[in-house]
Amino acid sequence: MNITKRKPPTPGEILSEEFMVPLGLTQNKLAEFIQVPRRRINEIINNKRSITPDTAIRLSKLFGTSADLWLNLQHKVDLWEAFANREQEYKRIEPIESIKSYLMPKSSDFQFSS
Repeated sequence: MNITKRKPPTPGEILSEEFMVPLGLTQNKLAEFIQVPRRRINEIINNKRSITPDTAIRLSKLFGTSADLWLNLQHKVDLWEAFANREQEYKRIEPIESIKSYLMPKSSDFQFSS
């Protein structure tokens, strides 16, 4: 798993800094253009709401991107947060290769009676 120590940019940060600011778009105008409540845009930008497939499709239509762009941004943040919140717990899980001997019966474990 390739999780960095530094939190990835959120979809809200990308939306604001890479799309809205350069285009001079307000939250109100963006909400109007993609036909969603302004509150949804505000919560995304303030990292209080995740990007849903519905929002990803709407943003992709408006900006000429892919819906995958928005969903992948969200996915990276979600993975980072999960790992950051439970890192010690995840470190205790051993790869299957290191525990395979416990799972696979040895031929000496089988005794056949004749």
